[in-house]
Amino acid sequence: MKGTNGRRAGLSIVAVTLLTGVAGCSSGGSGGSEGSGGDGESSSSSSSSKGGGSHVSPIAALRTAEKSTDGADSAKVESTTTMGSLMAMTADGSLGWGDGLTGTLTITYTGGTMADTMRQLGATSMEARYLPDAYYARMGDVFAEQAGGKHWIKYPYEALETLGGGSGAYLKDQMENSTPNQSVKLLLASGDVRRVGEETVRGEHTTHYSGTVEVADLATRNSSLSDSQLADLKKQLEQAGVTTETVDIWVDDENLLVKKVEQGQAANGAYSQTAYYSDYGTPVDTEVPPAADTADFSELLQQQGAGPTS
Repeated sequence: MKGTNGRRAGLSIVAVTLLTGVAGCSSGGSGGSEGSGGDGESSSSSSSSKGGGSHVSPIAALRTAEKSTDGADSAKVESTTTMGSLMAMTADGSLGWGDGLTGTLTITYTGGTMADTMRQLGATSMEARYLPDAYYARMGDVFAEQAGGKHWIKYPYEALETLGGGSGAYLKDQMENSTPNQSVKLLLASGDVRRVGEETVRGEHTTHYSGTVEVADLATRNSSLSDSQLADLKKQLEQAGVTTETVDIWVDDENLLVKKVEQGQAANGAYSQTAYYSDYGTPVDTEVPPAADTADFSELLQQQGAGPTS
């Protein structure tokens, strides 16, 4: 890729898309808008004693799902993401959250200006490794030629704050606190959560819940989160430029989140994400990339004559 401006843009784009791949729309983006159907899914309004059956209140069922999902510690993840004309991407891999965020995802850029930028960097697909204190992106050979032969970029979470004021602080917070049950928390915060019905998701019996989060009213809504949780959630959404977000989740008979769809409007335009979670408890063993093949993103920006906030 030619020009330092392009390389700086590439570094920041990688940072944001790595975040989006794991944190989802509550971070301001994601893809593949889906409703109740699709992918061989079917719906039914009949009641059941399984999982979140109709005799259980939506709030009580979601509280149970939040605890069960959080306690599962790890899962396989598939997601699709769109954010206006900025990007379209997929992510696939495994994540753990029992002791800080860990895991590996393969992120593929399928459209938008981010995909164009990544093509200029030599690859539209990359490996992302998440560890408790930083995440790493493996770039292509074209990028390595411009970075002293190093293929990996390291993004320490502490350094993310330098990416741009409040948005950087938001990135750091999301990377350190991202788990699948964040979507359940969003739905609990909506104050108007409703049980849609029973549906089959990829062959599994699930219960579908839906709600809309109005960020301006979040602190005053009669949600099931504590005042401090609501305040933190509102701050995160405001930093991402989100005003209204619709959240749909599907919970299986083990009270585990198996699918989520988040859609809304953020600072960068309309966004949508669909994510599937499976194989809860799957082993996650993530290694730090070789130091000799790794460059720190802040150092790269400084070498190109720019501060981290440029």
